[in-house]
Amino acid sequence: MAERSTAAVDVADNSGDEPLTAKAEQTTADGVAQTRERDTAANEDAEDTEVSTSPGSSTPPELHSGHKLARRYRLEECVTRLDGFSSWRAVDEKLRRAVGVHLLPADHPRARSVLAAARSSALLGDPRFVQVLDAVEENDLVYVVHEWLPDATELTALLASGPLEVHEAYQLVNQISQAMAAAHREGLAHLRLTPSAVLRTSTGQWRIRGLAVNAALRGITSETPQRTDTEAIGALLYAALTQRWPYEDDAYGLSGLPKDIGLIAPDQVRAGVHRGLSELAMRALVNEGATASRQDPPCTTTEDLVKAVGEMPRIRPPEPVFTAPAEYQRTTYQQGTYGRQAPRPGVAQPMPAVPPPPLQSRTGKALKWAVSALLIVALGLGSWQLAEALMDRGASGDSNTSHNTDDNDKGGDEHKPTKPMAIEDAREYVAKGEAQAPGEVAKTYDGDSKTFWRTKTYNDGPKLAPYKPGVGIVYDLGSAKDVSAASIALQYGGDHTTVSLYAADSLSPTASIDSMKSIGTDTTTGTTSKIEADKPVKTRYVLLWMTAVPKSGSDGYYGAGYKQALTDVKFTG
Repeated sequence: MAERSTAAVDVADNSGDEPLTAKAEQTTADGVAQTRERDTAANEDAEDTEVSTSPGSSTPPELHSGHKLARRYRLEECVTRLDGFSSWRAVDEKLRRAVGVHLLPADHPRARSVLAAARSSALLGDPRFVQVLDAVEENDLVYVVHEWLPDATELTALLASGPLEVHEAYQLVNQISQAMAAAHREGLAHLRLTPSAVLRTSTGQWRIRGLAVNAALRGITSETPQRTDTEAIGALLYAALTQRWPYEDDAYGLSGLPKDIGLIAPDQVRAGVHRGLSELAMRALVNEGATASRQDPPCTTTEDLVKAVGEMPRIRPPEPVFTAPAEYQRTTYQQGTYGRQAPRPGVAQPMPAVPPPPLQSRTGKALKWAVSALLIVALGLGSWQLAEALMDRGASGDSNTSHNTDDNDKGGDEHKPTKPMAIEDAREYVAKGEAQAPGEVAKTYDGDSKTFWRTKTYNDGPKLAPYKPGVGIVYDLGSAKDVSAASIALQYGGDHTTVSLYAADSLSPTASIDSMKSIGTDTTTGTTSKIEADKPVKTRYVLLWMTAVPKSGSDGYYGAGYKQALTDVKFTG
């Protein structure tokens, strides 16, 4: 219990706050300090142990290690003493577990608001937040008891070694925004959502500590609490992607942005940042004129942020890296020595006795002759049956020959060679949004590999959803035919192109793709796609549907991005 876990302390990190004297002067007037998370102090390292003695603040209680509260909570270590309150690591002797405790005098200007915030937070009961276990006023003291998570790590500590991996950053903004949206629906705000208030557990879950309580301890309020928390989540995502704080001042162990350049997108700060997450961070931040490159509306509430995350293509976790097992080491095995006592040095080992040769008795000789006779009889009988079968087969050879020929003819009918099908007409199919290039559809079956139909260029990919469910062309074969395969020549290779074939009802299908009969699907990283149906599908109209396209550089008038082009399409059946 003597180890200190900074991941479980709600208020140990005070970087990013204003100097204590400034906050004390504000609280003397009305007991409420108006601060913003972007304001920082130069002497942030000294604030962990400094005691405010400004006018109007109460003297913190003189407590020491070993002191018990309610004959239950034994104080172990003071981790923060600041602005009239202190925070401790303690032990709940009744349940034998570690807890955290905030302490302040009952006559402290913020004692009432701290009690109210703690009790409201405890009623929420959401496991995504560090739970408040008790909130008591006793013996001129107000104390708040909360969970202690020794297996969790602060985001501050995680960012000390570098930016988060893209899937971790996605999980961070997804889980934190959903948790805060649930709190806002219950009328609770955090108002101090800093990197030290966000924890990642050993199971990979993100949890938030200090809901409402941290702000109440410092007297922080806001006229727009939802907007304040949403901007704070944007700042957390920005820091997770870039390892930089999105304001000019350094804070929470992170360097701020260069002076006089304003707020720039994360993918302009660091190479390789995920484009979608970069835009999401910009939409959540108060960026004073700077907007996301896609010109999407800003996220002013956590509900907006949850919706924006849900509309993003899902970011998959990285593939696990498996190490090759060590080469099998063969060992020498001596039969008959396992479990035996090792011989003493100098003592000769007894030699195993050699078994005597088998007795050449009369019974043994008789048995050998009997076995030999049985083998001779069996060989003779088998030869006679084989000769009889061959003679019968020769007598009926003509009928067998004609029967086998008929069977071979029937088998040949099942594997007829496929034939190419002529394409009579084609039309682009638009399920959502704008068409791609309807005037160039005929170039996909004109027999010229230098002409093609090209999609528009997209910023995100390879999957086109959710911005567009897919792009495609409906081909008219002239009459209903059994379609069994297709060969599709593509303009761009890369990771990756997904093509599917469906049986449509007309050149302009009215039915949804989900209701169409599937012919086949292929995913390729090259410039050729071959689709073979399990069973031929009879149809006159075939929809070629692409749901994923690769990323390619700029060519001609087309910029770099996710795009694909069809140069030659052929159907066989």
